[in-house]
Amino acid sequence: MIQPQTFLNVADNSGAQKLMCIRVIGDSNKRYAHIGDAIVAIIKEATPNMPLERSEIIRAVIVRTCKELKRENGMIIRYDDNAAIVIDQERNLKGTRVFGAIAQELRQLNFTKIVSLAPEVL
Repeated sequence: MIQPQTFLNVADNSGAQKLMCIRVIGDSNKRYAHIGDAIVAIIKEATPNMPLERSEIIRAVIVRTCKELKRENGMIIRYDDNAAIVIDQERNLKGTRVFGAIAQELRQLNFTKIVSLAPEVL
């Protein structure tokens, strides 16, 4: 569960390294974000000489959470870290590569570009 003030790793090569969630996109009173939800975040750490800079406000989609994800078939999936991928207003990726495993639930949420670039889909 991702809420405002939560720190996340970045799972792509957009130039950002650490993000901090400042808003969960959705209902006006939506408190937590789960895998596949979009958030508004601020960049806390960035790679030098890249298009994204520190303290820039961006949108991101959650791809991994430490909180368990329970599927309809009874399987429970939990990751070691909280991670997100930087996107733009039209839900396109800013980076060209995706690092680490991602959940297959992103395919049903029409993030097929993320799924196709990911090295492992669980």
